[in-house]
Amino acid sequence: MLDPQGPLPPEIYWRRRALAVGVLVVVLAVIIGLVFWVTGDDNGKNTANSTELNASSSYALPSAYKDPSASQSAVPGGGSGGTGGGDVAGANPDQPGASGAPGIPGGTPVGETPQPVPASGLCPDQNISVVLYTDKPAYVEGEQPILTIAITNAGLSDCTRDVGKGMQNVTVLNLAGDRRIWSSGDCAPVEGVNNQLLKPGQQVKDTIDWSGTTSSPGCETPRQPVAPGAYQAVAKIGEKPSAPITFNVNRPNAQ
Repeated sequence: MLDPQGPLPPEIYWRRRALAVGVLVVVLAVIIGLVFWVTGDDNGKNTANSTELNASSSYALPSAYKDPSASQSAVPGGGSGGTGGGDVAGANPDQPGASGAPGIPGGTPVGETPQPVPASGLCPDQNISVVLYTDKPAYVEGEQPILTIAITNAGLSDCTRDVGKGMQNVTVLNLAGDRRIWSSGDCAPVEGVNNQLLKPGQQVKDTIDWSGTTSSPGCETPRQPVAPGAYQAVAKIGEKPSAPITFNVNRPNAQ
């Protein structure tokens, strides 16, 4: 069977056999190469996917924002403040009011850049955040809103700030903000200094009670209960104001 038989010389048959074997070897080599290439590519993809998965699983989520209450403290010697003044009663009851949001941000005030603390060590206005909020978004006529002032060191260094009652002031206005209803310094002004050393991010709070009545500078005019409606309020520590907040005074059974 190995001896070539046919009309042609034996060399021709041997050459044909060698060529056929060579072609077969090449085909087998190509097939084997394709198998290895496909297998290797799949392994590469699996490795890449595994690497991506590991990288994804090891990614650390950003830490949650720090709870401001962790660094809050009541102003030593603070407490409920007295009632005070304003000169016009009531607001338009038909105008809607928003709730006094109790959130207490402790970051740098929007649009301001912390300044270096001067040699005196006193906090510049740009380095503190003043936030005012109410104990609830709406009140019934006759209730006394509790207004809380939160003062935060929004700078990068320790500094001292007078946060005493003598530096605190809360003013209530009509919703449009163009009529003064009451101010905490009108009828019961409080003097005194309460310097607090505040670390960056540290916050102190104090409260002022409002009787729900009008007042005027020096408490010169009779005080009247405010009419139902929507109001806004602004706090100040020295000359540093808070953003205004709004709240409602409702008739009984209207909440």
